[in-house]
Amino acid sequence: MTHHEAQNPPRNAARPTAPAAAAGGGEVMGLLLAAGGGRRLGGRPKALLTHRGRPLVEHAVGVLRAGGCARIHVVLGAEAATVRDRAELPGCVLVDNPEWAEGMGSSLRAGLTSLTGTGADATLVSLVDQPGIGPEAVARVLAAYGSSGSLAAAAYDGVRGHPVLFGADHWAEIAATATGDRGARAYLKAHSDSITLVECGDVARPYDIDTEADLVHLE
Repeated sequence: MTHHEAQNPPRNAARPTAPAAAAGGGEVMGLLLAAGGGRRLGGRPKALLTHRGRPLVEHAVGVLRAGGCARIHVVLGAEAATVRDRAELPGCVLVDNPEWAEGMGSSLRAGLTSLTGTGADATLVSLVDQPGIGPEAVARVLAAYGSSGSLAAAAYDGVRGHPVLFGADHWAEIAATATGDRGARAYLKAHSDSITLVECGDVARPYDIDTEADLVHLE
């Protein structure tokens, strides 16, 4: 896997000048998983779906920035070269996941590996196919950060969802257990007593864009 910083000029958006410091005093970096091939969408990569006139991945990055993440890594997979060409992602580190077809677990592993050595104390992970989750939910979960040992997640009517926040102390074990499409689910289940749930049901809708019927949620 490789990664580099995107060189595209920004589109009507000011770039952050300093890393975002969360409530605990350390930096929480954004990690966007955007590698899916859209198998149930006729093979259309989710990152390239059109939302508000631009690729969906641009919207998802904008949500992370508006919610307080100054530095963002974006994991790409299906048609990664086309995503790089079409999407304007200034300042983001783009991480290639050649094993994207294995499922979300491989993208989470690639993303966490790319964060090693960045100096971040935690990462806030979001999914490209959840446009109903906006900056308010990101900011709430970001505010739950306390230390490199933090674990937090958005909740919707008490049910855990995204985004999720992983302190750096957890990264190695999460990466070791992330397989298939389960991502960090097994790790979070095993550490459920340590997770801070942040209710976001009043500010976000956690639907996924998985099938043709779900495309009605795009604007």
